[in-house]
Amino acid sequence: MAAAKSSDGSGPLSRTGRAVGRALHLPITGTAKGIRRATHAHGAGESGLGKLIELHAVNGAGDVMITVALASTVFFSVPTDEARGRVALYLAVTMAPFTLLAPVVGPLLDRIPHGRRAAMAGAMLARALLALAMSGAVATGGLELYPAALGVLVSSKAYGVVRSAVVPRLLPPGFSLVKANSRVTLAGLLATGAAAPIGIGLQQIGPAWPLFGACALFVAGTVLAFTMPHKVDSAKGERKAMLLEHGHAPRRPGLRTVGPSVLHGLQANAAHRALSGFLIFFLAFLIREHPLSGQSAAVSLAVVGISAGVGNACGTAIGALLKSRGPELIIATVLLLTLGVAVFAAVFFGGLMVAVLGATAGLCQALAKLSLDALIQRDVPEEVRTSAFARSETLLQMAWVVGGAIGIALPLNGSLGMAVAAGILATGAALSVRGLLSAARRGSPHPRVA
Repeated sequence: MAAAKSSDGSGPLSRTGRAVGRALHLPITGTAKGIRRATHAHGAGESGLGKLIELHAVNGAGDVMITVALASTVFFSVPTDEARGRVALYLAVTMAPFTLLAPVVGPLLDRIPHGRRAAMAGAMLARALLALAMSGAVATGGLELYPAALGVLVSSKAYGVVRSAVVPRLLPPGFSLVKANSRVTLAGLLATGAAAPIGIGLQQIGPAWPLFGACALFVAGTVLAFTMPHKVDSAKGERKAMLLEHGHAPRRPGLRTVGPSVLHGLQANAAHRALSGFLIFFLAFLIREHPLSGQSAAVSLAVVGISAGVGNACGTAIGALLKSRGPELIIATVLLLTLGVAVFAAVFFGGLMVAVLGATAGLCQALAKLSLDALIQRDVPEEVRTSAFARSETLLQMAWVVGGAIGIALPLNGSLGMAVAAGILATGAALSVRGLLSAARRGSPHPRVA
């Protein structure tokens, strides 16, 4: 008996195959369409901001894949004492040269305003190739791993600088810069959170597999960078930020022309960024040696990491709601709040206080950075705003390097570490809080609509 055929001549097997195909295809396409609707909402699709949001999500996912591979090789695969030596070597070979390279990243990128899409694509492609190069050495942790890691770090930071400089050219109508940056940052955080377990799963297959995943993501990012609108490469109306001497004579490129609010905001953000670098390295070793009560080292690290990530995401979401209302007051408040929690963590050191400090630091760092973005939008003229973003981002990245170096060098004593964390924040507060509060009382001398 012949099998019944449909009106198009296909049999039951063909119809079943198409049904299964649709069932498998729908969740993927549905999810992709949902992501596209979210990233392109409120005019972000028309302005090109949606493309940058998607690119930054790819960037975050790729970076976390490389982090998983390096952490497994440099940190988890050997005893604590040897791991400290490996991380110290990692810092010496990657971070030390980066502190010399970072000051020239912003000025160098200022010289290629017409090639920002190519610069972002180049940073993506460089990391794709370096991930492949690292895949052969990641299992052994050989010295050849470290120069490649330096290249990844520099490429990642160069992308971050260009991304910050690009955002002002992609604002949809009615969007403030702080809201646009919060959406871009939140997309990166969500992508990082989604990619981390995938990277850990790939790690179970083999130590090189997270790097293969990172390579695929960065290749996709390379292509996506060139789909950005052509106005990203426009330098119309831009000029470099200049330092001013007495009598307003230009001296050399710098950030002094942006006004005291931005400078004090940058000092406070540098303290937050240094704290971030410090906590990442110090707590990683401390918790490995002394896990949270009743938990393994891996679970303890996950608890602290998730606390910081959730805090950062919440701070980003709150920042979008606050927009640019009183940014000086917000920066001063969150710095003092983090300082207070760090002092409590030093006096009452324990697992709970470490998690609370991680969450507070994540939330307050996000709010402080978004408020700094608002200050730059408000106080920096459009023709120098791109340069100011590039230079401020480079300085914040250098602060993270300094904090990380302190974290790796410090003895593994919890109370001492939290006291040092409080000292980092107290230094930032001493430099910035008084100026921020004075500026908040005076108000912006040249108010701009945010």
